[in-house]
Amino acid sequence: QVQLVESGGGSVPAGGSLRLSCKASGFSTSNYCVAWFRQPPGQEREGVADIDSVGDSTYADSVKGRFTISKDNARNTLYLQMNNLKPEDTAMYYCATDTTGGGSCWGGLREYEFNYWGQGTQVTVSS
Repeated sequence: QVQLVESGGGSVPAGGSLRLSCKASGFSTSNYCVAWFRQPPGQEREGVADIDSVGDSTYADSVKGRFTISKDNARNTLYLQMNNLKPEDTAMYYCATDTTGGGSCWGGLREYEFNYWGQGTQVTVSS
């Protein structure tokens, strides 16, 4: 069965960096769209970045130039490198995959486009 397990979250000061990982099983990251979402405290979940089967990526405007999504298909693992973190980046971060889209990402970073989710990893950025 499909499983996604996130790791790498933690607490950092503003301006710091973190790298999140998402280990996938039950499907191949080389074949499907995979993405990162986040849910700040008291807010709705929002899309951060996605990457399709050929490596093309999309980013939310709020993270462009600071975050980088990547994947290692040999390890079946998705990453999110987060630099120059800000307090407003504080959130639970989730990885997700769309196993129905044939490898392409819709590009809209919308929750309903993804059918499997991980349990999340917490990122806290202090000012």
